[in-house]
Amino acid sequence: MDARVQTPRPDDPADATIADLFHEMIDEGRNLVGAEINLYKQIAAYRANKAKNGLVAIVAVVFLLNAALVAFFVGLVMGLADLIGPVAAGLVVLAVTGGISFLIVRSAAGKLAALSGDKEEKAALKAGEQRA
Repeated sequence: MDARVQTPRPDDPADATIADLFHEMIDEGRNLVGAEINLYKQIAAYRANKAKNGLVAIVAVVFLLNAALVAFFVGLVMGLADLIGPVAAGLVVLAVTGGISFLIVRSAAGKLAALSGDKEEKAALKAGEQRA
């Protein structure tokens, strides 16, 4: 029999201790999570790059529509100015567009109130708080 003590080879998995295996498993888990995070970052950057051109187009359309509305209202005021005078025409267009804007904002505010929860959700939350 050979009385020499063999030193474990680090590259041989059979000679690794449980602590070494757990350490290796944790390192591989970190690497996996890091790779997943990197993948999702790359997907998000890819999608943002593709959407950037669409966003630029939408901003351009908003500016064009704004210019078209200004031209329309100026033409409307000028057309009404011949009938009722320039000051009255401006006031009429202001009153009509202001009224329409008020109704749109009021409707939008009502819809945005849903962000704070509807009546059923608030009632459920209140009932849950009372039980706790």
